[in-house]
Parts: sequence; structure tokens; C-alpha cells
Amino acid sequence: MNHEEISALIARIEEQERRLVLPHFDNDDAWQLGTTLVQLARERSAPVTIDVRRGSQQLFHCALPGTSADNDAWILRKVRTVDRYAHASYLVGLRCAAKGTTFEESSRLDPDTYAAHGGAFPITVAGTGVVGTVTVSGLPQGDDHDLVVAALEHYLSTLSHRDA
Repeated sequence: MNHEEISALIARIEEQERRLVLPHFDNDDAWQLGTTLVQLARERSAPVTIDVRRGSQQLFHCALPGTSADNDAWILRKVRTVDRYAHASYLVGLRCAAKGTTFEESSRLDPDTYAAHGGAFPITVAGTGVVGTVTVSGLPQGDDHDLVVAALEHYLSTLSHRDA
């Protein structure tokens, strides 16, 4: 990926973070978001593991066929990156690439503990800020990220219809 492509992708993810803000987030919201992700993944025959958290509490977890315990390890590493930086794991990695370095080199964090690869997205509540994470592992990082974004977009559209 060249510098222009990286910059365009960074701008797209920053826009997604601004736009994909929930009005509230509780255990029922986590269940609905998680089941939305399962439905989308099944429609795409995507072998992914799905994780939804509020703070450090795991509220939803599902491992679809074709996944392994390695996906759980990737999820934990991506979640820690979102928790530390309050931004999508993919965005954190891309910002390093835009500077001509890697996340591992620039952060000096243990790569067995943190991963700035696509698939973990901050759950942000309006007027509150980041309260959790929604994460997918099992596809190439851009596809993991896009699946999470599609689920958040779908979930937000159901909320707007319900609240109308």
C-alpha cells in the first residue's frame, strides 16, 4: 500500500469512528451487536471469532466453524490496543505505517500482548466516550475491520428505526 492509499484509509476509518457512535450500550446491546455480527459472518461464510466487551467484561463471544484458539489470542491483543489508544486497532497500525514505521517498532509494546491489526473497533457512547470494544478475528485485517463496521452500521440503523 502506498502513502496515498494509507492516508485515504486512515481518513475513512477516522470518519467511521466519528459516525459509529451508539446512544447507549448495555448487556442487551452487546447481545444484539454480537448476534448481528454472527448473522453477517454466516451470510459471508466467514470463519471468524467474535467478541464484544464493555470495559474488561466480555459480554458476547462466538467462535464460528473454521476458527481456533489462535483467534482468541488475536482478539485479546487487538482489544488491548483499542483499550490503550481508544481507536480502532487497524487505525493505530495504519498511523504507524503512514510514518514509515511499524506499530511494534514505534510503540515498543510487547507484540505478544498488543496487535495493531484490523478487527477491533471502539464502542463509543454519545456524551460518554469509549466504553468497550467489538472485535472480529479470522479474516485478512481489512476484512475483519470491514465486517465490524458493517455490523455497527446495521445495528445503528435498527436502533434508529426502533427509537423513531
